[in-house]
Amino acid sequence: MASPQEEIEALRAQVASLTARVYHLEQKDAATSGERQQEFAAEQPAPLAPSGTMLAPPSAPVVSHPRPVASAPIPHAPVQPARPSNIGTARNDIDLEKKIGQYWLNRIGIVAMLIGVSYFLKYAFDNNWVGPGGRITIGLLLGIGLILWSERFRSRGYDAFSYSLKAVGIGTLYLSLWGAFQIYHLIPAAAAFLAMAVVTAATIALALSQDAELLASFALVGGFATPILLSTGQHHEVVLFSYVALLDFSILIMAMFKPWRRLLWGSFAGTILLFVGWYSEYYFKNERGLTVAFAALFAAIFAVIPIAASGTRSTKASGRSITLTLLPMFNAAAFFLALYAMYEQEKTTLTWYALALAAVYLGLGGIIKNRLDIEDANFINLLHVAIAVAFITIAIPLKLDAQWITIGWLVESGVLLWLSVTARADFLRYFASVALILGIVRLLFFDQIRAETLVFNMRFATYVVAIAVLGGIAVLGKRHAAQAEMVFLGIAVVGVNLLALIALTLEVSDYFDRQMLSGGKGAIFYRQINLERDFSYSAIWLLYGAALMTVGFQRRSSFVRWQALILIAFTICKVFLYDVSQLGGSYRIVSFIALGAVLLGISFIYQRDWLRLSPHAPEQTDQVAR
Repeated sequence: MASPQEEIEALRAQVASLTARVYHLEQKDAATSGERQQEFAAEQPAPLAPSGTMLAPPSAPVVSHPRPVASAPIPHAPVQPARPSNIGTARNDIDLEKKIGQYWLNRIGIVAMLIGVSYFLKYAFDNNWVGPGGRITIGLLLGIGLILWSERFRSRGYDAFSYSLKAVGIGTLYLSLWGAFQIYHLIPAAAAFLAMAVVTAATIALALSQDAELLASFALVGGFATPILLSTGQHHEVVLFSYVALLDFSILIMAMFKPWRRLLWGSFAGTILLFVGWYSEYYFKNERGLTVAFAALFAAIFAVIPIAASGTRSTKASGRSITLTLLPMFNAAAFFLALYAMYEQEKTTLTWYALALAAVYLGLGGIIKNRLDIEDANFINLLHVAIAVAFITIAIPLKLDAQWITIGWLVESGVLLWLSVTARADFLRYFASVALILGIVRLLFFDQIRAETLVFNMRFATYVVAIAVLGGIAVLGKRHAAQAEMVFLGIAVVGVNLLALIALTLEVSDYFDRQMLSGGKGAIFYRQINLERDFSYSAIWLLYGAALMTVGFQRRSSFVRWQALILIAFTICKVFLYDVSQLGGSYRIVSFIALGAVLLGISFIYQRDWLRLSPHAPEQTDQVAR
């Protein structure tokens, strides 16, 4: 009979053997089900103990209190070979497929359903299946039913499909009411208008309650389509524009509580569309005051958007809001264009309107800067200042002569460049560049200003403004321009010199023209005037070239010196090729002596190498030696 110790050891061995068998059975099951790729070795019998019982295999964990037995290592799953990963491509394909299935097909389905309903109703109407009243009733019940049915899908989480059904239902309601009025004349225009307004209001309420911008866009489209669908061809300005103003105000209120700023663009576009359509058909000058009042009301609604909608900016958004920056500019432009269309022949009135708008936008800019706590308040304020400057620029040429248009554009370009630097708004530089180019082109090719006095005249003053703007760009631009913009600073410097030469040359030309008109007559007199004018051209160009060379030496600017050299070379060609044959004895002598003196002076400066241009100059050698 075995001892108790031997019996305990035998029981432990049996437990270990059973554990090993269970382990091997699990491995075989995993291999047959495809979860493993490698089979483990067949089960091995345990060695016999002295008493004839089975001992646990060495790999099986055996727990022994008196004699600790080492546990077998737990087998790991076999390492599978690496496979090429196409996760990124697959994910893109899945995203595209989801977008097509969830959104594109959804919108196409909405349009298809509306078209199908329209064709069904038309087919039923053409075949007289139901009477006019029944047809309209079916449409209204169908629209309401689709809206109610869509709520079941929304409650189960199918929001996109629910909104699709709502879109079909809302569209069916609008079409049914349109048919009741326009086709069958079952209800008067006022009743149809009120019913569509109720549908629009209900859609807005749904959008707010469900926090759905898409439903709000349905309401916006339906609201602005209502006057078009119910048009009677009659003149109802007060009713139409009162309704549009109420709709615009409702959209503005929504934008104050919801971050749905895209709706403001739709509201603005719809207002412009209805106003232009009405204006082209029904505007009469005797009702201009009322039309201006409504246009001002629309402009006021959209002008306060930066103030009203500033608090709803999403915390996830970054960068400047396009709506709060661009919409005020488009609104200002649209309102003034409407005023211009109504007061085209009354420049004085337009001038006062422009000045009043400038004051309004300056005030709005101050309110935005001082009272709004938003990230881009300073930028929006500067944008309103730019709009005010634009209106002042417009007001000046409306009231004064043509050259003030040029001055206005030049001043506006300078102000916009200053604003772009101050507000770090690079896009304003494009507007400034356009205004500057327009001003210079108009100055050179369109302004025909006759100067009656030397230098102190309007033409020279206009050139001075252009030179000042370009000079400011060249001098101040070095502090703020990027490396890629340095070429434009060089163009500005060249422009300053060219405009200065043109202005001085025109002054000389007009001076001698006045001498011809006020002096005597005869060939000798005219020849003398022409000689003096030609000599004056050479003298001015030579003096300007010398002054430019001096500046180049003082500022150690090779760019400026090269401009001086080109101008002097041009003057040399004129003296040797033209002056030598045209000028008289005294003028010819003075011309050549002056040219020679300037050239010798410049040559002496270069020979002394005061700028250390030579790589082996004595001054440089001495300095290096020391």
